[in-house]
Amino acid sequence: MKLLLAILGSAIIALTACSLGSSGKKAESAEKPSESYRDTTEEEDMKMKISVNGTELTATLAETAAAKELAEKLKAEPVTVTLDEYGSFEKVGELPWRLTQTDESIVTEAGDIMLYQGSQMTIFYDSNSWSYTRLGSIDDITGEELADLFGDGSITVTLSY
Repeated sequence: MKLLLAILGSAIIALTACSLGSSGKKAESAEKPSESYRDTTEEEDMKMKISVNGTELTATLAETAAAKELAEKLKAEPVTVTLDEYGSFEKVGELPWRLTQTDESIVTEAGDIMLYQGSQMTIFYDSNSWSYTRLGSIDDITGEELADLFGDGSITVTLSY
């Protein structure tokens, strides 16, 4: 029995020593992603430009099939869309193509960009709750700033990648 305990103790010490680096500290590579992985992921964020009333906005696209399809279409060429006022909280307009719908019940926030009924793009400057497919969100802007920029009535926006 003493021999068995001595062998087990030696095995545990040997395994512990194998997992320690030369500094005697545990190796960290298996515990968290490398910095280069994180940098690559951040660089791969999908960004879309929205030009409206002489102002260029940047939006981060969502990780949805529809957002990826939109990015691919905008890489080929920019598109201009007329957005009409709806409900005093959003602007909505018809895209020139349909995108994949993966609707879910969503409470929107100012700056959210949603796909509605597969071919309509909606930009919110206030909140609403409905079933949409997430396309993205405009970066660094408040609802009040968006409402001021959009003004009353219809607007024309140009989307590019």
